[in-house]
Amino acid sequence: MSKKILLFIALAMLVALGAIGFWLYRDAIFSKEIVRLEILGPERAKMGEEITYTVNYKNNGNFTLESPKLVFELPENSLTEDGKHRLMQDLPDIYPGDEKITTFKVRLLGKEGEIKTAHAWLSYVPHNLSVRYESDTTLSTEIDAVPITLEFDLLSKIEKGKEIEYSINYFSNIDYPLENTSIKVEAVAGLQVQSAVPKSLDNAEWKLPTLNKSQGGKITITGMVNGETGSSMHFTAKLGMWIDGRFVVIKEADKDVQVIEPLLFISQQVNGSSSYSPSPGEMLHYEIFFRNIGPTAFDNLFVMSSLEGAGLDFSTLRSPDGQTRPNDNLVAWDSRQIPRLAHIAPQQEVKVEFTVALKNSWIPADAQKNNTILKNKITAAGMGQEFLTKVSSRLDVSQSVQGAGASYQITWQPKNYLNDARNVKIKAVLPPGVSLDDFIMPESEAVNFSFDNQSRQLVWFVGDLPAGAGITGASKQLTLQFSGVLNGAIASQVIISGEDVVTGAAIQTFVSAPVAN
Repeated sequence: MSKKILLFIALAMLVALGAIGFWLYRDAIFSKEIVRLEILGPERAKMGEEITYTVNYKNNGNFTLESPKLVFELPENSLTEDGKHRLMQDLPDIYPGDEKITTFKVRLLGKEGEIKTAHAWLSYVPHNLSVRYESDTTLSTEIDAVPITLEFDLLSKIEKGKEIEYSINYFSNIDYPLENTSIKVEAVAGLQVQSAVPKSLDNAEWKLPTLNKSQGGKITITGMVNGETGSSMHFTAKLGMWIDGRFVVIKEADKDVQVIEPLLFISQQVNGSSSYSPSPGEMLHYEIFFRNIGPTAFDNLFVMSSLEGAGLDFSTLRSPDGQTRPNDNLVAWDSRQIPRLAHIAPQQEVKVEFTVALKNSWIPADAQKNNTILKNKITAAGMGQEFLTKVSSRLDVSQSVQGAGASYQITWQPKNYLNDARNVKIKAVLPPGVSLDDFIMPESEAVNFSFDNQSRQLVWFVGDLPAGAGITGASKQLTLQFSGVLNGAIASQVIISGEDVVTGAAIQTFVSAPVAN
């Protein structure tokens, strides 16, 4: 190879290396530190309140920043109007000395004390350079308050073997509607959950309606205490929101409860029985007994009886020595007025009493739920016990008679006010001079109807009759036709009878016989 060719190659390599060095030098003289990028916002904020993040950026260099792009990432689980959590903006070129701001509004979601971090990135290409640079910064904000109330309404000591009822109360004071919220409770060792209001499929999670400001509610749980005496039961509840399939906790409540040996045995009798099932219209005589089964005396016992039940006529609430408060459904006994409550020695028993009437009829809030139950929650000496009294249903018959000449039709429609009933029958006896025609409607009920020629007794086997039939819902009906001359009623006194599914009691109602016009 000639010297000229070698010289040409050497010169070309020097030119290439010089060009590369020049470009590397131009890139090297630019530092991303000359770009100021910062996020301005509160150091502390309440959960759910609207805050503003301000992203401030400034070009402190001599290069124009071309094709800048701003990416702003909101703190995890933030609440925004459009639901976006990562925002990108294409910005105009940033000239030397230019300073601009961009704002973002957001509501932070999380527990008290959580640190929520916002992140911003600014990427750009300095003028006449080929490399895209990126600056980034963060800002942390602490959630210093969560304006939500979540608390247990629960005694600090509960007795082994007793049924307890406690509530989880919740209330929002956040000026923003919280959607997709739930309350979760953890299983409590030593408590067998029996029921809850409102109901839950698993007694572990309750989905809440949209929770607006100044709105709240409660969850009431009933269970049986089977923990060992002296042990501690730990109750935990969490209120949170479901976001992208994850449960984000925003409020927690905890309470420890001690299991104690029952020391004051409480019992109740209604009309002389501990398992009495009254019927509508009855006067109920409540007797509440307190027996001290502990080693020490109970002094200055204050007793309160709190009643619940749509069928109770609280205007009739009376007690010979207690203080009645019909408007609050309460009866109270104070040891200052009742000497026998001032000192109850071991193994001693005392009694308090009151009376209240059942209404003749009423329609339960939801007749299909068989919820005609009277509750009496008794509290004394920091302990409580609830007694349930199941009310038997009331049956009735709606009757109509149509007549033309010596032919008459009677239509029966049974009514059931309260609980489901089974084996329902309607009976009547035809008077002399009246005969039963070969007519029945609907014909499908013919197999459930019988007539005895000797006793002249009519029997309609109605069968099962749901709560509210003929009152709040549809009921069966039967039409029969008779011939003859009537001097009065078309049949003797009508009797409807059956068995209450809830209480197991036999129920029967005598209905005046219809008279043909």
